[in-house]
Amino acid sequence: MMYAKGKNKATKGTVQIKNSNDRLQLVFSHPIVTESGTIKSKRFYLSTGQEDTPFGRQRAAALAATIQRDIDYGEFGASLQKYKPASSLSTVNAIPTSPTVPEGPPQPDLGDLWTQYMRYKEPQVSQSTYAKDYQRYRNHIANLPSRALEDAVAIRDYLLKKVTPNTAKRVLTNITACCDWAVRSQLIENNPFVGMARDIQMPKSDAEEADINPFTREERDAIIQAFQESKLYSYYAPLVQFLFFTGCRPSEAIALQWKHIRDRSILFEQAITISTKGLALKSGLKTQPQRRFPLNRQLQDMLNAIRPPTDGSEAFIFRSKKGGIIDFGDFLNHAWKGYKNRHGREIDGLVTQLVKQGVVSEYRRPYQCRHTFITLCLEADIDAKDVANWVGNSPEVIYRHYAGKKRDLQVPEL
Repeated sequence: MMYAKGKNKATKGTVQIKNSNDRLQLVFSHPIVTESGTIKSKRFYLSTGQEDTPFGRQRAAALAATIQRDIDYGEFGASLQKYKPASSLSTVNAIPTSPTVPEGPPQPDLGDLWTQYMRYKEPQVSQSTYAKDYQRYRNHIANLPSRALEDAVAIRDYLLKKVTPNTAKRVLTNITACCDWAVRSQLIENNPFVGMARDIQMPKSDAEEADINPFTREERDAIIQAFQESKLYSYYAPLVQFLFFTGCRPSEAIALQWKHIRDRSILFEQAITISTKGLALKSGLKTQPQRRFPLNRQLQDMLNAIRPPTDGSEAFIFRSKKGGIIDFGDFLNHAWKGYKNRHGREIDGLVTQLVKQGVVSEYRRPYQCRHTFITLCLEADIDAKDVANWVGNSPEVIYRHYAGKKRDLQVPEL
C-alpha cells in the first residue's frame, strides 16, 4: 500500500491513496475478464468519501489494506460493492456488472448504540449515576470525528491523542460494555472494541492521584452499607467508611494507631509500605512529614464504636480478621474487587457485585474513595486550600486535577 499526491499512477496490484481536490481516492490496477473472454488490466478509482486529514487517511488506509489483502489472496471483487462506502465510484473502461443483491439495513453507529444502551441502563441505576456517567460518555461519543464501528481503531487513536490515557481508558471501557450489550441484544454481530481499554498502559508515576473518577454520594453510601452487611467482610466496614470520610491515602489509614486520635484531630505521620520483607511501617507521609485532620462527630462516633476497651495506644485502629496489620492488596483482591479461586471460578468482591447489580455505575479502585471525599468537599463549597490541607495535597494540585470535575471551581487570580 502506498500514499500518493497528484497524478502518480498506481503500481499494478498496489493500492494507493491519492489526494484529489482534498478528497481521498484509492487508485489501483487489476486484471479483469472482458465480455469477449480476454484478460486485460483495468484501472480502478474508488472514492473513500474522506477528506485529506489524519483521521481521513486512517480510514482510507484501513480500506486500502482490505482491498490489498483481497488482491493478494485472489479474493478481489471487481464490482467493488463490498468495498464501496457511502460515496461515488468511477472506473476507466467500466464494464457492466450483474445486478447486486440489495443490502440489509444499515449497521447502527456508536451514537445510536449508546442511546439504546442508556435507555437499557436508566431503570437499573440511580438518577444521579445516570446523569453523571452516561450523559458524560454520550458527550465523548458525540465529539468523535466518526462513530462508525468499522473505525474502532481510529476512534481509539483519536481518544489517546485528545484526552488523557485515563479518560481514554474509561471511555473505551464503557464503549466496550455498550457494544457487548449490543452483541447480546443482536444489534451488531461483533464488538470491535474488545481489549482496547485493557491494552492502554497508564503512566506509573502518580497514576492513582491523577485518575480522578469519584463515586457519587449514593454509590459511596451503597458501598459502605454493603461492607457493613457483609457476612464475610464486615470487619472492613470501618476502614471503608474512614477512607470515604477523610480522603486519606489507604497506606495512611492502615498505619493509624490509637495514639494518633486526639480530642479534636487525627494525626497522620506514618504509612504502611511494601518492602522486600513484606509490610513495613514507615515514618512520614508521601508529600509531608505529618498532617492533622479535624475530627468531626461523624468520625468520632465511628471510632468510639470500634475501639476495644483493653487495647493500648500503640494498637492499630484498623486490623485484619486475625488482628494483624491489614494487607491492602488482600483487601482489594478479595473484599473489594474479587478473585479467581483454585477451581478457576470468579468470586466477585462487594464493589464488583454492586456494579453488576447496577447500583454502582462502573468498577473503580479503592483510591477513588479519596477522590470522592475531595470532590464532595468542593461541591459543598469548602475552600480548595482547606481541602488540600486536609488531604495532604497542594492547592495547585486541587485546582489542576479537580477543576474539570466541578464546573464552578475556577483558578483564582493571585
